[in-house]
Amino acid sequence: MSADAFALLGLSPSAALNEELLQSAYLNATRSAHPDQYGGDATLSADLNAALETLKSPVTRLKHLIEQHSDTPWRAVPLDAALMSLFEKVGPLLQSVQVFLKKKQTATTALSKALLAGEEMRLREALEELGSQIENAWLQMESQLGPYDARIASGDEHVWPELQAVQARLAYLSKWRAQIREALLGLML
Repeated sequence: MSADAFALLGLSPSAALNEELLQSAYLNATRSAHPDQYGGDATLSADLNAALETLKSPVTRLKHLIEQHSDTPWRAVPLDAALMSLFEKVGPLLQSVQVFLKKKQTATTALSKALLAGEEMRLREALEELGSQIENAWLQMESQLGPYDARIASGDEHVWPELQAVQARLAYLSKWRAQIREALLGLML
């Protein structure tokens, strides 16, 4: 999105954004712009929908915030020890699930399927545990966004590289959450 999503919805640039405030701003902005309203503007309505989607997720919100309000160049962000520990669990577990799903797919008899039940349960439990760890890391990072808002408002230029690192870490966690959910769904089929 090239337009400033915050400005479009009448919001101040913010790293931490209350979902109720976002929804309220969106509803207020779309009341007169909705194409079904007299004088509505389909283009503006589409832009408002895109702004809402951009600001809903901390990952896309932070990326947008950095792109719109700073000149901080993109840079690779290394994983810290805690995220590296999660990453070291995600890859092997997802590979184990893929191997298991191939075995499950080739199992044709009731006995061969029954013999896989224990392994499937262990994989499901491991995925759920890792998913819980990822979710906890996400919630912890998301809860620490608030203090950045005062620094943004004060014009602190040192905030942008820090927010870029937070955004990258949230992006990793978001990807891993999706992969865990997909693996769990794969086991259910």
